[in-house]
Amino acid sequence: MRDVSDALEQIEAIHGHLAKSEVYRGWRPLPVAASGAIGALAAVYQSTLPRPLDAVSFATFWLVVALAGLLVGCAEIVWHYARYASASDRRRSRLVVGQLLPALGAGACIAVAIVRFAPAMAMVLPGTWALLFGVGIFAARPYLPPAAGWVAAFYWLAGLTLLWMCRDVNALSPWMVGVPFSVGQLLAAGVLYWTVDRQTTSEVDLSRFRK
Repeated sequence: MRDVSDALEQIEAIHGHLAKSEVYRGWRPLPVAASGAIGALAAVYQSTLPRPLDAVSFATFWLVVALAGLLVGCAEIVWHYARYASASDRRRSRLVVGQLLPALGAGACIAVAIVRFAPAMAMVLPGTWALLFGVGIFAARPYLPPAAGWVAAFYWLAGLTLLWMCRDVNALSPWMVGVPFSVGQLLAAGVLYWTVDRQTTSEVDLSRFRK
């Protein structure tokens, strides 16, 4: 039994190394760009509400928007996972998405804690969320195109800028979340298009030419 357990662990390690050696193609440019559009539309909508925004409504609204953006951005992954993916593809999807989820979960937990115990500190949420999203992207970077590092760097820079600019809860603005997220997702969609979609199209055209 020990030999079988060791063999399974070695196979799992091999799968992990193989996953890192090939760019993950589950995320597609269009759904990722659509998630950014959701952030922009959410900012436009919340900007029409009475001001100033209170911590509870601000955090709740953006947590719901974040969940919607996550579902839209990962729609292609979920569809492929449920309908067409092989066992190895599903394992790889779980591995890659799993690198991102802890940072997103941390962002939600921090929001709940601040709203519950220190609502006057809600102005740090936009910057904290941007930083954590950058951390999540960087954690998944071994499986993503190298240029994804620039996307993570953008979110870190945006987060640090927002933290530097925040003053008090009355300064809460939907644009503090909507603009960085929208720009970051459009940047991510561009990276996916230029480094994954174009390469895939070229490979398909090349295979047809060889035939």
